[in-house]
Amino acid sequence: MDADALARIAAALERLAPPPAPRPDFAAAEAFIWHADPDRLEPVPHVARVGIGLLVGVDGARDALLENTRRFARGLPANNALLWGARGMGKSSLVKACHAEAARQATARLVLLEIQREDLPSLPRLLGLLRDAPERFLLFCDDLSFDVGDSGYKSLKAVLDGGVAGRPGNVLFYATSNRRHLMPRDMIENERSTAINPSEATEEKVSLSDRFGLWLGFHPCGQDAFLAMIRGYCDAFGIAIAEDELRAEAVAWRQARGAMSGRVAWQFVTDLAGRRGVALPG
Repeated sequence: MDADALARIAAALERLAPPPAPRPDFAAAEAFIWHADPDRLEPVPHVARVGIGLLVGVDGARDALLENTRRFARGLPANNALLWGARGMGKSSLVKACHAEAARQATARLVLLEIQREDLPSLPRLLGLLRDAPERFLLFCDDLSFDVGDSGYKSLKAVLDGGVAGRPGNVLFYATSNRRHLMPRDMIENERSTAINPSEATEEKVSLSDRFGLWLGFHPCGQDAFLAMIRGYCDAFGIAIAEDELRAEAVAWRQARGAMSGRVAWQFVTDLAGRRGVALPG
């Protein structure tokens, strides 16, 4: 076989099995986004988040997640966490806020890494990059769920259980989801009804959520909490408005939306700030 043929074979093999991603400079940013195919960590120059003091109505979840994150940041044992429940109630905002708070007290640099659900099969390669790094990593997957035929949950177990090599001690996994068991109820019932052994058919997938040591539930807020969220934002960003006027406008806004949540509160504040000529942080 001539040299040209060997070179073409080598090039084809490299395309099939690309070289591992180079280790990034984790001092370049406080957060990164993981992309697969090709593998790379993209630095995030500015993390979009709100201060932890502005997260109203989630006191129990806030305190539990912050304490868990602080322990991890100090090199102490901590649990992987699943934040589940109502949409727009601050699950992802809480993760980012807790990272910022804990990073101030960390004994080593605490880096936030976001991974998309569709990139979960590349988790073993990402863990290989992180395993021997001196930094500590908060691995975050927003809006995590699995549907029929989705095998990404198998890769996630490498993080939650560690496999033969064990989960790296410098990596902790946080996920948010609208589903407590990370899969739709009709999928669970369908697999149970069609399986030879119904109890075993869904055990592997349903038990995935059990592998999170910390479960934090988020529930729809009431009107008092909704108004408190808005007042907190207005005070923090210097939006002057009388209490009775704020209440009337906020109630009309939520009635038009047909919902109350932290997200709806922020959307109202954005509209109010725009009408009053007040700039909000980007």
